[in-house]
Amino acid sequence: MANYSIRYGASLRKRNAEIKREKTAKYKCEACGKTSIKRISTSIWKCKHCGKTYAGGAYTMTTPAGEAAKRLIAEMAKK
Repeated sequence: MANYSIRYGASLRKRNAEIKREKTAKYKCEACGKTSIKRISTSIWKCKHCGKTYAGGAYTMTTPAGEAAKRLIAEMAKK
């Protein structure tokens, strides 16, 4: 397993491992409910089950800004 030239510093290696874990993880699809969303390329995520394509973060399905926007939209829809 390559470390991408990260040699010195435990915190850097841990951060790199966490990003790699988030990048290769499967996420839950909002359309079909299956845990089958995988990363295709940078910021492009696709559900293997239903074929729906999402735009998200570079290494995670959602970003903190995206989560805040979802909460704001849901709050505005309630009013």
